[in-house]
Amino acid sequence: MNSKSFGLLFYLKKPKGYVKGNRSIYLRITVNGIAKESSLQRTWDPDRWNSDSGRATGTKNDARALNAYLDTLEAKAHEARHQLILDSKTVTAAAVRNLLQGRAVDGERPRMLLEVFQHHNDQIAALIGKEYAPATLTRYKTALAHTRAYLEWKFKVLDLDIRKLNYEFISEFEFWFKSVQRCDHNTTMKYIACCKKIVLRCIRNGWLLRDPFIGFNMALREVNREALTEDELQVMAAKTFATDRLGQVRDAFLFSCYTGLAYADIHKLKRSEISSGIDGEKWIFTRRQKTESPTRLPILPAGMRILEKYANHPICQTKDRVLPILSNQKMNAYLKEIADCCGITKRLTFHIARHTFATTVTLGNGVPIETVSKMLGHKNLKTTQHYAKVLDRKVSQDMQVLKEKLNGKVYHCAEKGGEKR
Repeated sequence: MNSKSFGLLFYLKKPKGYVKGNRSIYLRITVNGIAKESSLQRTWDPDRWNSDSGRATGTKNDARALNAYLDTLEAKAHEARHQLILDSKTVTAAAVRNLLQGRAVDGERPRMLLEVFQHHNDQIAALIGKEYAPATLTRYKTALAHTRAYLEWKFKVLDLDIRKLNYEFISEFEFWFKSVQRCDHNTTMKYIACCKKIVLRCIRNGWLLRDPFIGFNMALREVNREALTEDELQVMAAKTFATDRLGQVRDAFLFSCYTGLAYADIHKLKRSEISSGIDGEKWIFTRRQKTESPTRLPILPAGMRILEKYANHPICQTKDRVLPILSNQKMNAYLKEIADCCGITKRLTFHIARHTFATTVTLGNGVPIETVSKMLGHKNLKTTQHYAKVLDRKVSQDMQVLKEKLNGKVYHCAEKGGEKR
């Protein structure tokens, strides 16, 4: 039966041999006449205490702060009682006290953060190809490894009871990512978001009373996404390199610029995934490795010339691939060398090709953002908006249209000393 009397009382306990001075503050929890006490690890002057209300007296800052703390603790005690009822557990003074102190209830084994995290990852692994992409599992595995390292660094433990999660845990986690791991802000938030998903699962299961993320700001910072200009694309396309390896890397990068495909998608792209589209021209029919979303996009003439160049390449023929692709790490290393050869000062990585497709190649030439979003394989238009910024050239074109509309309309400004109206 959970319909029992329930009482809470804060009081000052007089120790043995007490003469004068501050006393320890205790909380007495009473359920159906049976009481359990718990020290709050705080002391207070009995001359500034109201025994009837169980609160500090006066309006000084220290009294207000203490009373606010006691009010919060009282609310948590009622939440603990409510949680026991929801879990169909017997409400006792000891059970409420144990929940408040983050201890097991009735000998129940505490749920540990890394165990819950690992169970979550195991479920994702079982659903790869059905509901999740392999990259999702990789991200959560990395987040779990970071969480384990943080627990060892901060608490010197191999795992942590989820009931010990609080705001300090989260804020210190952010500090650890940025200081120890040297991650930037957005990368930090990406991994903390993985941890937040685990915490929310614990809350929904009734294992946590409060969300430790309340009040924690997880907003991402705006990132200036660089892209190549048309002039830089032309310089790179016309450049002759001393080695075939640099030329192959350049061609793969340009193919990404003309298709918007990410490195992983070009790396696995098969010849059989290229066929005639609705217009009779050559299209790419594939699925994005990251999201498993279908991608259908027409191949621009510049992209077709690159594919034709490697039609008889031995690696492409034996592996049924459209282009000979190195590892992502090697590609990015060679791209830095290519940038130097072409006089490009931007920090060139393979992912910049995707930005270039979204901005310079498509949006900059008037392709609607909805069409660009579909070709990029995005499920949300907001994702495309992060890639595709408004170009100066587009602003210039729009303003030129306005100039033509205003052509012939003369607006006169009143000259000094002119007629007043």
